[in-house]
Amino acid sequence: MAKKNILYVQTSGTDTPERLYSPLILAQTALAMDIEPVVYFLGQGIKVLVKGEAEKIQVGNFPTVMEVIQESKNKGIRILACEQSLQLFGGEVSSGNLIDEAEIVGAATLNDLALDADAILSF
Repeated sequence: MAKKNILYVQTSGTDTPERLYSPLILAQTALAMDIEPVVYFLGQGIKVLVKGEAEKIQVGNFPTVMEVIQESKNKGIRILACEQSLQLFGGEVSSGNLIDEAEIVGAATLNDLALDADAILSF
């Protein structure tokens, strides 16, 4: 039997910090359940991946969003950044100012992941 997989799509930005944790925590939980997770950032969500931004975001007693991103990546969870979203924001967000944990991919990647996913959740 093929391994199940879940696609988590992050479109929320820094104005809704609580929503930034959800796909990362759920992805870590999926991994612990032997489910293959992928987290794909696009739209306003891409701004969270700018160097220095995720370190500023912390809600309650949770670690910073950056710490959760790093933990997710260290566990083998793919953190994807939409190349077209980079173009959308022009010089404000570019491949040169994204965190090292982010892998830049095209929009077609999202479509492929969605077609192959057993479940898709968006935040």
